Amino acid sequence: MEYKFLLIETTDSITTLTVNRREALNSLNSAVIAELECAFYELDLDAAVKAIVLTGAGEKAFVAGADIKEMSELSSFEAHDFARRGQRLVQLINRMRKPVIAAVNGYALGGGLELALACDFIYASEKAKFGFPEVGLGVIPGFGGTQNLARLIGPSKANELVFSGRIISAAKAHAWGIVNELFTPEELLPQALKTAQEIAGKGPMAVAYAKDAIASGLNMSKEDGFRYEASLFGVLFATGDQREGMGAFLEKRTAEFKGV
Repeated sequence: MEYKFLLIETTDSITTLTVNRREALNSLNSAVIAELECAFYELDLDAAVKAIVLTGAGEKAFVAGADIKEMSELSSFEAHDFARRGQRLVQLINRMRKPVIAAVNGYALGGGLELALACDFIYASEKAKFGFPEVGLGVIPGFGGTQNLARLIGPSKANELVFSGRIISAAKAHAWGIVNELFTPEELLPQALKTAQEIAGKGPMAVAYAKDAIASGLNMSKEDGFRYEASLFGVLFATGDQREGMGAFLEKRTAEFKGV
C-alpha cells in the first residue's frame, strides 16, 4: 500500500516508520490515524520485520498532537468515535508481537504523547517537549493518555501533567520515567536503531512472549502473573528457537533464530 502521510523504510529487519506531515507538525487527523493503523497491521504480519522505530519527520515535532482544526468541527458523537479510533491505534501498538521504539525528536503533545506512550519504550532528543495540553482546549486526552500515563508514572505525577496542561522538558520527562534515555538530536535515531538491531538479534518468539508477559501481567494479580509467565516459559520450550538458542550457547556460536 502507498501512504500519503507515512514514510516506511526497512533495513536489516528493522523498520523506521516516520509520520510525515511536516506542514502541520505531523499532527494526527483521521487520515493519518487510518494510515498508521494499516501500516502497523502490515508490519505485524511481515515476518521480515523484527523491530520498529516510530518517529516524526523534521526536527520540530514527533507528533504535535491531534489535528485541532479537524476536531473543532466534531459533534459529541463524532468526537467519541474519533477517540475510539485513536484508542484502537494505541491498543494495536500495545498488542503487537514486535517491539516498537518511539524516537521522539521534538514536540510530543496530546495525541503525539499518547502515540509515544503506546510504544514499548521512548528514546528522546534532549530538545524534545512533552505534555497533555487538552484541558486548555476544554477537553481531555482521548487516545488512552489518562490511562497509560498514570500506569507508567503513577496517578500523582499524571494528575499534575494532565490537570495543568503543562509542557515539560525532555529532562523532566526522563526524570519522571516517561523517557528511557536522552540523546542529542543527531544521536537519537541511530541510537534507537542500534537498540532495535540488538533486540532483532534475539529470538523473535521469546521477545514477543516477553512483551506479552509484561503487558498482560500488569492487568493481573502478581500470583496470576507468575502463573501466566510460567505458561509462556513452558510453551517456548516447544519451539525451534529455544533449541537453537540454547544449542548455540552450548556450542559457543551465534544463534540463527527462525521465529518458529
